Amino acid sequence: MSRSEESRLSLVRRARRMKRRLDEAYPGAHCELDFGSPLELVVAVVLSAQTTDVRVNEVTPALFARYRTAADYAGADRTELEELIRPTGFYRNKASALMKLGAALVERFDGEVPRALDELVTLPGVGRKTANVVLGNAFGIPGITVDTHFGRLVRRWRWTEHEDPVKVEHAVGELFPAKDWTMLSHRVIFHGRRVCHARKPACGACPLARDCPSFGTGPTEFAEAAKLVKGPEREHLLAMVGR
Repeated sequence: MSRSEESRLSLVRRARRMKRRLDEAYPGAHCELDFGSPLELVVAVVLSAQTTDVRVNEVTPALFARYRTAADYAGADRTELEELIRPTGFYRNKASALMKLGAALVERFDGEVPRALDELVTLPGVGRKTANVVLGNAFGIPGITVDTHFGRLVRRWRWTEHEDPVKVEHAVGELFPAKDWTMLSHRVIFHGRRVCHARKPACGACPLARDCPSFGTGPTEFAEAAKLVKGPEREHLLAMVGR
């Protein structure tokens, strides 16, 4: 049977097999942004646009030490704030977003980050992706984070054909229990950064290869594919392939 003819039951079973392999591959998967409170996480996600989590984590210790509350951001000195976040890029737009975010939190939520998606998405600089990151990682409320990596991989795996992030979120959410959503998001994103690269995925060294309908997009020989595997889990991932 071709993948195009895959039944709903077969898709669910295949997706859950792949999820179990992801669980084994990345038991320590987590949000790679450093934070100590819901406010710090929201700020970090806003800063992460168009840059890396590593760069954001280099900036946030000094930022979080200077701005501890929503009111601090609302009343920030723009020049000082811009200088602190300059390394993340687009610092003028991001400074505006953070100041507006702080003001909105003070005016509408008593300075506290709300725990509901429909309230989070009303905040300046906070879209559905950011809201799900905050819900899942700051509050333990299940959410699927559809970032660039997540959307690319679930389409490559044919868990869904949707391009729209909200449709992707709902389609993938229907394949798994809600309790799995947050960690699934982390593990898919980890896999996208370490193995299933956009242009040249490490197909021959991928622990999910058996169930992947796009196997062969990248090199299939183990030795060549192994060179493409990145991250601290590299040896563990290669061992899973059994070579």
